[in-house]
Amino acid sequence: MGITIATALAPIVFLIVLGYFLKHSRFLPVETWPGIEKLTYFILLPALLVKVISNQTITDTQWPLMFIVIAGTLLTSSSLLTIWFKTDRSIEGPTFTSIFQGGVRFNTYIALAVANSFYGEEGLALSAVAAGFMIIMINFLCISAFAIWGKAKTNGFKPFMKEILYNPLIISCIIGWTISLGNIELPTIMLDILGIIGRAALLLGLLAVGASLNLSAVKGHIKPIFASTTAQFFIKPLSVFTLLYFTGLNGVAAYVVTIFFMTPTASSACILARQLGGNVEVMSSIITFQTILAFLTMPLIAFLML
Repeated sequence: MGITIATALAPIVFLIVLGYFLKHSRFLPVETWPGIEKLTYFILLPALLVKVISNQTITDTQWPLMFIVIAGTLLTSSSLLTIWFKTDRSIEGPTFTSIFQGGVRFNTYIALAVANSFYGEEGLALSAVAAGFMIIMINFLCISAFAIWGKAKTNGFKPFMKEILYNPLIISCIIGWTISLGNIELPTIMLDILGIIGRAALLLGLLAVGASLNLSAVKGHIKPIFASTTAQFFIKPLSVFTLLYFTGLNGVAAYVVTIFFMTPTASSACILARQLGGNVEVMSSIITFQTILAFLTMPLIAFLML
């Protein structure tokens, strides 16, 4: 198992480290990386999700149990974070939105890459089911947090729903599920186009994760980092373990869900923090710390639970 974990994680770690050194060695202009991150978030990853989800059928999967485990874990994490925030008056609302994202979001690029490394096409297919549930639910929860506690609070139902429905990952999931559930056959040329675009998502996405790391920003944000990291690497895996036991979800589906809940938070969380009034500096610190810590925690969680 140890060799399997190391083999699965080594390419991912390498690409993240490579992204860090490419940025800090200025091999590419610094201005290039925000563009790569934006391209990946708005174009490449949505294309990958559409292709994978549209090719996936849920009829032969344990999707109801997967949904219960996913929803239960996310609601547990978000509820405990909110209760903690209500008892700690020293944390401001915009800062809490970054803590919330840090304890609720997952890194799609790392999750898909690990699931593919461990379980191949079956792992990637079941990842599409998990991602389809998680992306919609997580974005709803996080945008709700911004609407309540962000600097640019969303006033009214229409602006709130606009943020939900215009999210590129939610749009791609809806398109993918529509194609899949409607038994719509895409033209071969369209599948080829989506495949070519989607293949670049994991490569550039992992490089962008590394480029987003900012070691100097971590200092001074200990409390937000501790709160979000406790939720990310303790509460969520423990909730998954408990719910897997009570629901009976097993096999590759259970392993894929576990993988999704042992990753660090999403590097794209900074994009939403900028757009919706969060604390970008705290968000950057949380992303950096969790990504580095994940190199230690993911092999440990994988060893214990996979």
